[in-house]
Amino acid sequence: MNYLDELENEAIYIMREVAAQFDKPVLLFSGGKDSIVLVHLAIKAFYPAAVPFPLMHVDTGHNFPETITFRDELVKKYGLNLYVEHVQDAIDAKLVQEETGKYASRNALQTVSLLGGIEKHGFNACIGGARRDEEKARAKERVFSVRDDFGQWNAKNQRPELFDILNGNIDQGENIRAFPISNWTELDVWNYIKREEIQIPSVYYAHKRNVFLRDGMIWSDSDFINKLPTEIVFEDTVRFRTVGDMTCTAAVKSEAADIDTVIEEIVAAEISERGARIDDKRSEAAMEKRKEVGYF
Repeated sequence: MNYLDELENEAIYIMREVAAQFDKPVLLFSGGKDSIVLVHLAIKAFYPAAVPFPLMHVDTGHNFPETITFRDELVKKYGLNLYVEHVQDAIDAKLVQEETGKYASRNALQTVSLLGGIEKHGFNACIGGARRDEEKARAKERVFSVRDDFGQWNAKNQRPELFDILNGNIDQGENIRAFPISNWTELDVWNYIKREEIQIPSVYYAHKRNVFLRDGMIWSDSDFINKLPTEIVFEDTVRFRTVGDMTCTAAVKSEAADIDTVIEEIVAAEISERGARIDDKRSEAAMEKRKEVGYF
């Protein structure tokens, strides 16, 4: 059996376990390649029936336009049910405060909107696209990861996971975050996208874009980013390895305009995929702290 078949079978098994053990699951959709792969896996897992749970996207209002367009086309194509929670609503309600300064971003503000959406719709299982190779905080995760009634992660509240026995028992108010592609790597995802011929947003491939340099990294020019007078905008050929809020996602210089060249580029890369995410660099434990309050 091809190793991609093994990963696919495991992910589909996890998807089906979520659907079987929980009455109100949801798939957390970011518009990035990992969540797109999750949608593809969900369609395969339940075909010819419809996907038995909705998607939920936390929209910062500062997303790549290409990602939002792709999201809407995907939902329409497969007849999926989509909920959108807006960070701007949380700002307007004074539940969170807009950041200021050079590195201002709405990425960390997503937590309140995410937890609010979970509570509003009564979801008790949230399927996410986290992978163990992305960041050390994610490497600690179980496939079924328990969150308390405040949506928070506590290491002491996690249970052992035996091979293909997923424990979905939770107390009132708790919910589970389930990670079907936890054992996949970035390269696995790209090889699977190639094999399955999965469409993804154009920003993942090399394209010309107005950018500027900051802290040795390439940033997309955007009205959402607080540029300094010394940060000069110019056109370059770039692509994005990961797609999040525009204010915290840097590009890489690239000529990889097709999937084969992208895969070659990833194999030769000397920095991790999330090396282009400035939000992970705010502190040594930045992701760990956001996880503890319910970020993913």
